[in-house]
Amino acid sequence: MKSFYYTIMLACLVFGMTSFSGLYEPEFAVCTSVSNYPLLKATGYTYVESNVSYLMPDKSDADFQEHLDEIRKLEARIISCTSFIPGSLPLTGHEARHDQAVVWADSALRRAGMVNIPYIVFGSGKARNVPENFSKEEATEQFISFCKQIAPLAQKYKVTVVIEPLNRSETNLINSLEEGARIVEAVDHPNLQLLCDIYHMMREEEPASEIVKYGKYIRHCHIAEKEERTSPGTKGDDFRPYFKALKQIGYKGCVSIECRWKDLDKEIQPALSSMREQFRSLSIR
Repeated sequence: MKSFYYTIMLACLVFGMTSFSGLYEPEFAVCTSVSNYPLLKATGYTYVESNVSYLMPDKSDADFQEHLDEIRKLEARIISCTSFIPGSLPLTGHEARHDQAVVWADSALRRAGMVNIPYIVFGSGKARNVPENFSKEEATEQFISFCKQIAPLAQKYKVTVVIEPLNRSETNLINSLEEGARIVEAVDHPNLQLLCDIYHMMREEEPASEIVKYGKYIRHCHIAEKEERTSPGTKGDDFRPYFKALKQIGYKGCVSIECRWKDLDKEIQPALSSMREQFRSLSIR
């Protein structure tokens, strides 16, 4: 009987400590081939993040069936797909190809809806890059116009497109959360929101406070270390200011590693442990 009471007391103590500490930890994913999902799941990740090319937007549903079979066989949980619009379909400048890009986007979003992928990441730095000697203001309006066309399609297929600010070495349009938020506000549609990429933020020396400032738009998050885009824990980057900002906005989404893996099998466990350790340290500060 005494041991029973000790057990109850211990449970209450643990519950109390957890409640007091405000333990906060999101779900985690890795940008990699869907075929790696069983490995990710066994390691402790919740999702895999693929590439829009995996959805084969330029192919028939019959061609796409092979991927559907793979997803069902693996019971893969795909959080999102990156690289929404290929560079061959420019969205800005005199050579903008919005009509073709909308057709591509419709196919990708429809396929995402077919397999219950909740997000499509709109990075596409080459497609949105402003050509030399072309007005950035006009390019921004072109980009907004395109987003206004694809947002209703995303809603139709129950997908949310998240704009990804990229560092200036990858594109010259939308390099900060502030710029991304301006696009979201201009489009003003619930199925077009924002992604925060901690790697790009660090490359641009963008403070974590920007996550708090624009948190109401943030639906997804990417991460990698700053210098060589290595996986978390490789060089020991301190992500806690950014994690603290995510906690502050009540972020309930996923943190997905988008990095340059040298050895996926060996790196995914230390990367997950590093992120969890930094998130959990927030609760004891």
